[in-house]
Amino acid sequence: MTGIERLHEIMTRLRNPETGCPWDREQTLASLKPCVLEECYELLAAMDRPEDKANHIEELGDVLLQVMFQSVMAEQEGRFTFDDVANAISDKLVRRHPHVFGNVDAKDTATVLRNWEQIKQSEHRKEARHSALDGVPAALPALLKAQRTQEKAARVGFDWKDAEGPLAKIKEELAELEAEIAARESTRPCDSDRVKEELGDVLFSVANLARHLKVDSESALEGTTQKFARRFRAVETGAKAEGRNLKDMTLAEMDVLWEKAKRAAPGA
Repeated sequence: MTGIERLHEIMTRLRNPETGCPWDREQTLASLKPCVLEECYELLAAMDRPEDKANHIEELGDVLLQVMFQSVMAEQEGRFTFDDVANAISDKLVRRHPHVFGNVDAKDTATVLRNWEQIKQSEHRKEARHSALDGVPAALPALLKAQRTQEKAARVGFDWKDAEGPLAKIKEELAELEAEIAARESTRPCDSDRVKEELGDVLFSVANLARHLKVDSESALEGTTQKFARRFRAVETGAKAEGRNLKDMTLAEMDVLWEKAKRAAPGA
């Protein structure tokens, strides 16, 4: 028995209406959504620590479980099976790699990606898609969704020619945001909706710059957030070593510890 066959058998037993697990039997597609999201994020964390092989295996298994769980549910409902899922993705990979499984010539990544998109568009012509932007998953994180939307617009030529375009746009949007914030100091009350809109424009432009620089904005922000957390913990450790509590310190005093943490690990 292969690993996949064993997993399928276990999941089928867990979902058995009479002898299965009460929790597993009660699950629905809606109830599994948070589980799918959580497991994907845990896998992302494991991918940052490839040296921890056991954890990487575990998290890949948890994601595979979610695929099998839904497949067994669908099988019980007579909709499709795990084999249908595996065959569907296999067929897609073969279709979209004609340079490997067919006679198409594609010697570089750029050609491969162009062919992929053309094949993908031809597949989706059968669906009710009317915009070049159709197909961006609605549930994507905002920064990633921005980049995917920008990528689709770029494929039909709606794009800056280089990074100077989005860089200038960031400066323009920042000026507009500053103008709205400055309204707080004027007689006109600051419009929070306008501030939100202008801030969104800045973030969208930053995501666009990241795309032009071939930087994943989600990964970049995650890296900076982790760096901030490491330095802040170092500040907490420094304060504790002095017998002090951050709540009792001034911002200037905390900033001294912050600069010390930066000097101790410049890139961290």
